[in-house]
Amino acid sequence: MSRINKNVVLALLTLTSSAFLLFQLYYYKHYLSTKNGAGLSKSKGSRIGFDSTQWRAVKKFIMLTSNQNVPVFLIDPLVLELINKNFEQVKNTSQGSISQCTFFCVPRDFTAFALQYHLWKNEEGWFRIAENMGFQCLKIESKDPRLDGIDSLSGTEIPLHYICKLATHAIHLVVFHERSGNYLWHGHLRLKEHIDRKFVPFRKLQFGRYPGAFDRPELQQVTLDGLEVLIPKDPMHFVEEVPHSRFIECRYKEARAFFQQYLDDNTVEAMAFRKSAKELLQLAAKTLNKLGVPFWLSSGTCLGWYRQCNIIPYSKDVDLGIFIRDYKSDIILAFQDAGLPLKHKFGKVEDSLELSFQGKDDVKLDIFFFYEETDHVWNGGTQAKTGKKFKYLFPKFTLCWTEFVDMKVRVPCETLEYIEANYGKTWKIPVKTWDWKRSPPNVQPNGIWPISEWDEVIQLY
Repeated sequence: MSRINKNVVLALLTLTSSAFLLFQLYYYKHYLSTKNGAGLSKSKGSRIGFDSTQWRAVKKFIMLTSNQNVPVFLIDPLVLELINKNFEQVKNTSQGSISQCTFFCVPRDFTAFALQYHLWKNEEGWFRIAENMGFQCLKIESKDPRLDGIDSLSGTEIPLHYICKLATHAIHLVVFHERSGNYLWHGHLRLKEHIDRKFVPFRKLQFGRYPGAFDRPELQQVTLDGLEVLIPKDPMHFVEEVPHSRFIECRYKEARAFFQQYLDDNTVEAMAFRKSAKELLQLAAKTLNKLGVPFWLSSGTCLGWYRQCNIIPYSKDVDLGIFIRDYKSDIILAFQDAGLPLKHKFGKVEDSLELSFQGKDDVKLDIFFFYEETDHVWNGGTQAKTGKKFKYLFPKFTLCWTEFVDMKVRVPCETLEYIEANYGKTWKIPVKTWDWKRSPPNVQPNGIWPISEWDEVIQLY
C-alpha cells in the first residue's frame, strides 16, 4: 500500500510539473513576447518585423550615437512621410507600447540621418567605436567652400558624409554645416578614385548628388519602432525642401580674377550703396518669404553675384524675379506695410507685370514677373512716356539656392545661360551705361498698350 501511494504521489507530481511548464510556455508566447517585441515578423506596414536587418542596423546606430552624445536626427524622406501620415499615433506612442514595426522595417538599402557638425565633439573616436561595433564606415571629405574666398584657407577639408554599413543595410549620415545666412548646408558626395564603387549602391542615395541648403529645423524626440529618435518638428516641411535644395556656390576664384582686372570700387558712395542694397534685399526677402512667394536674383543683381560675388555698386537698384504663377494680390500691400512705398506699376497680371518699390537712400527694388511658354520664359517692360511694350526672352531654367551678402537666396541654376541671354557673351566686361530698351540682346518689341488701358498699366507714384 505504501508503494502504491508513492507511485501515485510521483505521478501527480509529474503531472503537476508538466501542467505548470505548459502554462509558462503559453504565458511567455502570448504575453511576454508581445511586450518585448519578439515574434513580430508580421507587421502591418511591412512583411519584415523587428528581426529585420534594417531595424537592427538603425537600433545599433542609435545606440552608438546616443552613447557617444552625437546629436543625430532623422532626415530620411520615406520615413518622415510615414511619420507625417501617422503623426498623432507617433506623438502618443511610448517606448514600451510598440506592437509592430512600421517605420524602420521596410526593405531598402539606406536610412538617412544628419547631424550639425559644430555640435560634434568626438568625430575620430566615434568613427573607431562604430567600426568596433561591426559597422564598415566610409568617410567623404572635401574642401570647405566657406573658405574659398580666403586664399590661405581654401584647401581646408571638412567631413561631408559618412556611410556606415552593417550587414546589408547602410546608414547615410549627412553632415550639415552652418552658413552665414543662418541655414544648414551639406556638400556633394563625390567619390575619390580609391573608393570601392560597389561598397553600397551610391546611385540610390537621396542626399549628396549635389550640395544642398536647408532651413535650420526645430527638433523633437519621438519613439519609432521602439527606438527614441530626433526628427524635424515639421517633418513635411523638411521633406518638401529636399527636391528643391540644390545649392551652387558663388565663383570666388573667378571673382578674384575679375577684381584683378577691374579694380573694385571702394569709395564711400559705393560702400554706402552696397550697405543700403543689402538691407533692401534682406527686407524684400523677409517680406516675400512671409507671403510664401519664391523669388530669385535677376538682372544686375544676379550678374553681380555670378561675376564678382557682390553687389555691383553702380547698378543703383536691387532686381528680383518671380514667376507670375506665384503672384499674390496682397504683395503691394505687404511691401508698403514693410516700409517700401510703391514707386511704379507697369503692365497687369495677365501681361508684362513689373513692380518697383522705393527703398531708403534712393535705392530702388525692381520686381520682374516671368511668364512661362512652351520653350522659353519672358518678362515684360513698359515705356511710361509712349506706352510701348518690350519682351525679354530667356531659356527655361530651374532654381537653386546660393549664398549672397550673407543670405540664402535663389538664383537660376543655369546661371550662365540666363546671364548671356540678358547681357550677351561680353557680360564679363563692366558696362556702366545701360539702355534697357536697346542694350539687352534678348529684348524685342511687344506692341503698344492701348491708350484706353494706360491708367491701368502705367501707374507712377
